[in-house]
Amino acid sequence: MRKFNIRKVLDGLTAGSSSASQQQQQQQQHPPGNREPEIQETLQSEHFQLCKTVRHGFPYQPSALAFDPVQKILAVGTQTGALRLFGRPGVECYCQHDSGAAVIQLQFLINEGALVSALADDTLHLWNLRQKRPAILHSLKFCRERVTFCHLPFQSKWLYVGTERGNIHIVNVESFTLSGYVIMWNKAIELSSKSHPGPVVHISDNPMDEGKLLIGFESGTVVLWDLKSKKADYRYTYDEAIHSVAWHHEGKQFICSHSDGTLTIWNVRSPTKPVQTITPHGKQLKDGKKPEPCKPILKVEFKTTRSGEPFIILSGGLSYDTVGRRPCLTVMHGKSTAVLEMDYSIVDFLTLCETPYPNDFQEPYAVVVLLEKDLVLIDLAQNGYPIFENPYPLSIHESPVTCCEYFADCPVDLIPALYSVGARQKRQGYSKKEWPINGGNWGLGAQSYPEIIITGHADGSLKFWDASAITLQVLYKLKTSKVFEKSRNKDERPNTDIVDEDPYAIQIISWCPESRMLCIAGVSAHVIIYRFSKQEVITEVIPMLEVRLLYEINDVETPEGEQAPPLPTPGGVSNPQPIPPQSHPSTSSSSSDGLRDNVPCLKVKNSPLKQSPGYQTELVIQLVWVGGEPPQQITSLAVNSSYGLVVFGNCNGIAMVDYLQKAVLLNLGTIELYGSNDPYRREPRSPRKSRQPSGAGLCDISEGTVVPEDRCKSPTSDVKDNSFSRSRSSSVTSIDKESREAISALHFCETFTRKTDSSPSPCLWVGTTLGTVLVIALNLPPGGEQRLLQPVIVSPSGTILRLKGAILRMAFLDTTGCLIPPAYEPWREHNVPEEKDEKEKLKKRRPVSVSPSSSQEISENQYAVICSEKQAKVISLPTQNCAYKQNITETSFVLRGDIVALSNSICLACFCANGHIMTFSLPSLRPLLDVYYLPLTNMRIARTFCFTNNGQALYLVSPTEIQRLTYSQETCENLQEMLGELFTPVETPEAPNRGFFKGLFGGGAQSLDREELFGESSSGKASRSLAQHIPGPGGIEGVKGAASGVVGELARARLALDERGQKLGDLEERTAAMLSSADAFSKHAHEMMLKYKDKKWYQF
Repeated sequence: MRKFNIRKVLDGLTAGSSSASQQQQQQQQHPPGNREPEIQETLQSEHFQLCKTVRHGFPYQPSALAFDPVQKILAVGTQTGALRLFGRPGVECYCQHDSGAAVIQLQFLINEGALVSALADDTLHLWNLRQKRPAILHSLKFCRERVTFCHLPFQSKWLYVGTERGNIHIVNVESFTLSGYVIMWNKAIELSSKSHPGPVVHISDNPMDEGKLLIGFESGTVVLWDLKSKKADYRYTYDEAIHSVAWHHEGKQFICSHSDGTLTIWNVRSPTKPVQTITPHGKQLKDGKKPEPCKPILKVEFKTTRSGEPFIILSGGLSYDTVGRRPCLTVMHGKSTAVLEMDYSIVDFLTLCETPYPNDFQEPYAVVVLLEKDLVLIDLAQNGYPIFENPYPLSIHESPVTCCEYFADCPVDLIPALYSVGARQKRQGYSKKEWPINGGNWGLGAQSYPEIIITGHADGSLKFWDASAITLQVLYKLKTSKVFEKSRNKDERPNTDIVDEDPYAIQIISWCPESRMLCIAGVSAHVIIYRFSKQEVITEVIPMLEVRLLYEINDVETPEGEQAPPLPTPGGVSNPQPIPPQSHPSTSSSSSDGLRDNVPCLKVKNSPLKQSPGYQTELVIQLVWVGGEPPQQITSLAVNSSYGLVVFGNCNGIAMVDYLQKAVLLNLGTIELYGSNDPYRREPRSPRKSRQPSGAGLCDISEGTVVPEDRCKSPTSDVKDNSFSRSRSSSVTSIDKESREAISALHFCETFTRKTDSSPSPCLWVGTTLGTVLVIALNLPPGGEQRLLQPVIVSPSGTILRLKGAILRMAFLDTTGCLIPPAYEPWREHNVPEEKDEKEKLKKRRPVSVSPSSSQEISENQYAVICSEKQAKVISLPTQNCAYKQNITETSFVLRGDIVALSNSICLACFCANGHIMTFSLPSLRPLLDVYYLPLTNMRIARTFCFTNNGQALYLVSPTEIQRLTYSQETCENLQEMLGELFTPVETPEAPNRGFFKGLFGGGAQSLDREELFGESSSGKASRSLAQHIPGPGGIEGVKGAASGVVGELARARLALDERGQKLGDLEERTAAMLSSADAFSKHAHEMMLKYKDKKWYQF
């Protein structure tokens, strides 16, 4: 929206025409500089479209696991109804059940490109995996019974479904309809038994005889059911509840795991008692008594090998006296028992075997263990059972994520540089074998630009991720806590801590990809500056500064014996405060009245620090306690490699540090930045002396919804205290809102500082939570050695601009509307001694300013783009007239605003607390996109949402997962090509040879004509009220879409796919027709019933 005002007319500014021809005429009529040029904007609404791209990270709250041994695909279901599918590294897929009910079981249709999911709301769903974005083909909702267990035999289309009532129903997976064949619990157990056997906890068919079904009931009863004769052959009873059952591949024995930590092995033909009872973790008592009971064995698997003893693998079963012991997976092989400790509790595990056939030697080679917060793969073929190195990006949550930043279109040498230093951090001792889950094919990566995600964590670590072409791979990990002394226990902790736990947690990341300079702000009011180096160094003394950033202390209120350092006047220049390099500044001091004073929250190490290649500490800056008051947490941060400066602010004020000279340049209370121009006419006050606990934690990002008051209140306008920080002392809570003005945005640039300026110069733009923008002028010494000797002169310029709401982001455009990035110093290796010639070059070299202003004519202007929580303004410079203005939201507030490049142009992208994602053209701020995406349901989303170039964005969707999305139409269109394919045509391995004697005398695998047994002709129709069929959205179109995405060499697979899809479609149509005719019949019957309801039998 363009805003014209009288001032512009007086200044002789005219609005340019949008057409090129009129613009050329006007350029001839008006000399440049006498008018505001009209900029041709290329971005239109059709360039924008919002869609989710990929989800990375560990599936949050996992609940189920399945593996296709032919396709080599792993599936994980979660408690929130999500489905994650993993193939080879780089092939991943995320799907979601609409109901959000927990996934209780998953069953692959092996080598069919389909998956059945059973949910806690008693629905079964058939997923089509033959398309890049899997979709549900059919659903079946059980109305009268709760589903507890499912079993789908290999190469069968009949799915056995066990229920809480103890019954077993049979579902045709092609049509997703119920068979009339039902195994009732009272037929399965002995008639003499008076009690109900409990829910069905296990179903499996005998590996050698498909006609025999083994049914395990929770109470401890196991039944071998003959499907043909419809009666029980054998019943096996045991006193303890059953958790799981597994067959020996020859079908003559099976094993059960029980709630008292025992395993029982049964011969099929000997139902009276088990052949063997084992208590793997029980203490064997000498006098022949039963071992002491142990914890339940939740799952057992029985896997055979041709050349040795079988494997018995189980989870749980530890003795009750192992308090504090970690969860374990036990592998029993012959006489050896290995107990493998896990970091988290075990949700489920599966043994990966060479054959999909249950009646052959299983030849297990690995165990995949799904833990509460990790996925572990154990190599069974190597001694010591080492784990495989996990190639999936599942360690995002290794320590809780507290913030993240996203950089698209980085310098091309950056990812290789980070990878080379990160490769040295790899752990040793992994299995030598290739990762065995290697199904699917990669997509055709249309995006070629490098993308990097940086995540900051609660333990003070940062992780750099390669996020190019919708994949994710960890490159490098940096531990920022290495520079601090760690207390070994809670008693040793210094009482200067301002947080209860996680004192090193990262709050803000400021990174310059071109110069590789990195700066972080932590929760203990500390800032660390890092340089990138490929050389290892030993730092004898860690350079450190302590800054006394205080809120307006009166001289009268200053504690006795401590004089506050002199503060510069708004127009003046502060003197640099260099530190002696040999020793650290004071680390403990208190005023005479016993108040803690001049001490930082953390203690920097005073011993030499070995710094590995990668990011190395350049300077540690800490805010100190002032008169018993702890330092307030840092709310904004910026670093500039060209100027050698870092600046940060909080609700007390702003501090600027020259990290080359290790000197404090500026240390001002926020009010003093205004000087005599303070619009609020605030009186200076000293901070209160009492301490109050304040709200939620930085990394305890709750899953609950935000309190209604918080949802409509801006987190930044309240200095990010209660909902955004974890300060134990929120000392400023009672001071009126105006005096708690925090620094919320900082931006170094080369632009016009004052209205009277004729040329651009280096400066810092400062935004506050009250919507004020102030400009600080920077006078930099010449480059080379002079830069290290002469001081940087800093002075407030007097320029003040105002917007509604807290300032979030600032950027600058040149006269053509192109973005002017801040100047930067190109990266070079600092730890290598320079040659004489190099030194000479360095002296002459000036920092790279990517600002075109250095070559501009004096008359050419710039634009400042300022985005606040409520509105955006484009200010023409140097006149400081408001060229354009857009009120973004009246009822909500913007959480994140970024000025980003897209389609050779730029725009402003905003994410609002009401869930809207919006983009605006620049400089005119025309609305281009406004889509309701997701509401702010918790602080985690607010803390982690970020936009970047080329239409990319991300946020932390759960504590363990990153959701990436795009707002670019072009990326949305190319997404289908970029996604990997899960299903690839693979020949099913040959069935095991029965052998001559088995064929002659019997004893081989017995097959069963299930169609004849369960089909409608023999078993009749199932009760309609038992389950309801729901056709899914992923019908024939989805199957065709999947087929068209397959590349040329898979033409044969495409034909097969279409044929199969067509059959499925026909079945779906037939089912729908049957449903509609059944509905019509039901309606007609109901009408008949109403008609004759009150008539006696003799009146018909």
